[in-house]
Amino acid sequence: MSGRREVIAPERDADVAGEDPLVGGDANDEETRPVDPAPDPAEFADEVRLRPRCLDEFLGQPQLTEHLEIVLEAARRRGQPVDHLLFAGPPGLGKTSLAGIVATEMGVGFRVTSGPALARTGDLAAILTDLQPRDVLFIDEIHRLPRPVEEVLYPAMEDFQLDILIGKGPTARSIRLDLPRFTLIGATTRTGLLTGPLRDRFGFLGRLDLYAADDLCGIVTRSAGILGVDVKPEGAWQIASRARGTPRIANRLLRRVRDFVEVRAHGPVTGELAASGLDLFGIDLLGLDKVDRAILDALCTRFGGRPVGLVTLSQCVGEEPDTIEDAYEPFLLQQGLIQRTPRGRVATERAWAHLGLFPEVAPLF
Repeated sequence: MSGRREVIAPERDADVAGEDPLVGGDANDEETRPVDPAPDPAEFADEVRLRPRCLDEFLGQPQLTEHLEIVLEAARRRGQPVDHLLFAGPPGLGKTSLAGIVATEMGVGFRVTSGPALARTGDLAAILTDLQPRDVLFIDEIHRLPRPVEEVLYPAMEDFQLDILIGKGPTARSIRLDLPRFTLIGATTRTGLLTGPLRDRFGFLGRLDLYAADDLCGIVTRSAGILGVDVKPEGAWQIASRARGTPRIANRLLRRVRDFVEVRAHGPVTGELAASGLDLFGIDLLGLDKVDRAILDALCTRFGGRPVGLVTLSQCVGEEPDTIEDAYEPFLLQQGLIQRTPRGRVATERAWAHLGLFPEVAPLF
């Protein structure tokens, strides 16, 4: 809508170059994995272009979108800003897209920042005092807000007022500024790290789950139309079934398959070409990449199915322990390929079958 404004608060250099907790290392030091749910700076423009702009374009998460539609319609009928919203879930599922959809549906301004970027209370105060009535302020990774900054948010969210301390020492005095009624939307990948007072001030908590393959198929088809890629239904299914239930990964795999077809073949993306392209980039039928399979191979062949400690496993595959634990293990655990035991990590029967091997010893399940 014409009344919608979008302003992105710049991050500090120290924050941009900082460590990403989702991948366990500097996000700029390593080449992005094809199945990494963290955004790739080189493909950021494409990712923004592929994001849905309204609820009708948002595929998947039917229960959440239905709840959100009711909340937005009720706010429109009352002529009031939407209540504060919190979106939680793994990266790449659409939390930022939903925040933008809220602003679009309400026809209001959209301000974007992140928890690590708000290092001082003055940073947040500058953004809050510049808001217009009914604007949407989106804070990504809100669980990483410093505690002093978070405490400034409490009166701003509840009473739409901002407490500012002027001066120092005996002459210091506190003044309270009135803020326009706005909507704060927070996004977090780790709900458990949110403090109770902050979490309780949100009027709506929406949890995003991993997508079904059918929903991802629709997302791949829609993205292919935007990118101008001719994808057949079986090609879209091949991409969707290997995308780990994550739209961002599905869109990234679509771009890689598009590159493969342009260089090695011609014509539309068929199921056979999509499978060949994904195999070339090391993405197997379960969506595992090279490092995922290296972890399973180490557990099954090098140690014969015996429990393996995290440090030993990281040395075998050449990755840091934090990277193994934060970036690789969650999906392997979700798929039932490994288990954590008091003695270490153990490959399950499904992992042995996926590698085409037979257990040398009875796995300790």
